[in-house]
Amino acid sequence: MAAKADPPYLRIAAELRRRIADGELAPGDRVPSTRQITREWGVALATATKALATLRRDGFVLAKPRAGHVVSGHGPGPARRHRGTDQELNRERVVRAAIEIADTEGLAALSMRGVASRLGVAAMSPYRYVDGKDDLVILMADAAYGEGAFPAELPEGWRARMELGARVLWTLHRRHPWLARIGSPTRPPPPVHAEWALSALDGHGLDPATILDVHLAACGYVRGIAAGLEHPVFAAGGRDRDDLDLDELFETGLKLILDGLALRIDP
Repeated sequence: MAAKADPPYLRIAAELRRRIADGELAPGDRVPSTRQITREWGVALATATKALATLRRDGFVLAKPRAGHVVSGHGPGPARRHRGTDQELNRERVVRAAIEIADTEGLAALSMRGVASRLGVAAMSPYRYVDGKDDLVILMADAAYGEGAFPAELPEGWRARMELGARVLWTLHRRHPWLARIGSPTRPPPPVHAEWALSALDGHGLDPATILDVHLAACGYVRGIAAGLEHPVFAAGGRDRDDLDLDELFETGLKLILDGLALRIDP
């Protein structure tokens, strides 16, 4: 009887270990992302995530926020990890650890146990600071949206301000692709983003309800385009996502939205 083949995630992990051992990937180099693995090996995103998790567990790679996975430089063996203590723990650290997991591995990989493991504390410790995963995701979103910075000096004109506000949101979704999965028209970004948009349109002949609708529509547009960031294929007219530039698509759509809004704005 033929020996049973290793599952795909183990074969992928073995190939990446070979590249590291042969020097094709040096310490500090980025290893293929989950999206790149899905394309190169033709596997599901979950399989790619499991392959990277295996390498991380064995100490070959490290997950770095906003950088993905990189070669660790200290070879096989248990991955080095900061062992925290419950006394050092607080809500901010729990939320930041969760964001790091979602940024590097996707929201599907997030779990309360995983957060505790990353922090090096007991599995139940994070529950002292958040009620559970649903509560944690809300706190993650608030923290991520809070990273958006607006200039102290306002640009001239409603259009320039709307463009800037949309681009700030787009940058945040670029940095944290999982944000697109948790947003909804009934739960817009925190007030600072709403105040920016609402004040930009105030005094231009639109009633308050319409101004709010415009803001929610703009946020929904950003999330809709950003939804392509977490998927290996962005289907549009039969084209693979690699054939599309999402930044260019975002700018094209934003221009069309603001061109339409201009028809409603008092000159």
